[in-house]
Amino acid sequence: MAGCFLGSYLVSEHSTALFFDMRRAYCAGAWISVVVMAIAVMDSHFRETESGDNKIGTAKLLKEFYDVDEIDWLRKLRNRYVHMNLDEPFLEMNSWFNNQAELEADATKAMLITIKGFFLNPGT
Repeated sequence: MAGCFLGSYLVSEHSTALFFDMRRAYCAGAWISVVVMAIAVMDSHFRETESGDNKIGTAKLLKEFYDVDEIDWLRKLRNRYVHMNLDEPFLEMNSWFNNQAELEADATKAMLITIKGFFLNPGT
């Protein structure tokens, strides 16, 4: 077929399963879950398709295989959601209701970063 290009990308089975769950969370408006899942998706994807190393730390792994500025933003936001800080609380019950636009924007950015991560490595 003229003008038709075929291609493939190396993607991890595990990360693809996680991504489908992340996508469902996004469609349901579970913005915080999307951000938390984004790191898990890319961690498993890069471990299987890029590094082949189960022992490498997540922060090092992500910085080695992805744009540092984007991944740092995402990792720091995810850490603020996941790791409670008694001195500087980040979430409260009303955060979800009062900050919908910001939470959605962050989830959208996390989704785009994750999709970009999936398509970094062309296959055959």
